[in-house]
Amino acid sequence: MDHSAHGTHLSSVGAMALSGFAPAAVVPGVVWLLRRAPLWERVSLPPGIALPLLVLLHAWAVLADLVRPLPVAVTFGSELVLLWAAVTFWLPVVAHTRHRLSDPCRCLYLFLAAPLLDLPALGVIAAGHSAEGLAMIVGMLPLGIVAAAVTWSWIHREEREAVDALPLMVRAGDPDVR
Repeated sequence: MDHSAHGTHLSSVGAMALSGFAPAAVVPGVVWLLRRAPLWERVSLPPGIALPLLVLLHAWAVLADLVRPLPVAVTFGSELVLLWAAVTFWLPVVAHTRHRLSDPCRCLYLFLAAPLLDLPALGVIAAGHSAEGLAMIVGMLPLGIVAAAVTWSWIHREEREAVDALPLMVRAGDPDVR
């Protein structure tokens, strides 16, 4: 995506929205569909590396063009690298690898990532490109939705396990069992 504001206004807004949507929704969807692929074990990174890598590459891909206009080949290359970083970011959340996070850690990981990935968009807004920055923030909303869904799933799983651990008579509501 060309993150610059030197194209038409509408095309740069669309590019920013797509640039936010791809790592927040498209990449996790593809990784989830292929979550059992043996390739993921080879490319998986520890979450402590994957999260800062994505945050830093995302900031560079979004903000570098504001400092100095970059050639289209460089911005295209940065988008490819950003997509690779997004894959490594999502692997501990959705794929079955040695780096898979537990439910509480997945929640923390995703809720920590959401505001960190929005910071470059705030830089775009501060640079005077409000529509582009807001488009990126809106494009990245699926990340927060996934974080909420993972949290909700974890809560329900814990609740089911707690109920299953109760003796049968307590679960049936036997008034004589206390």
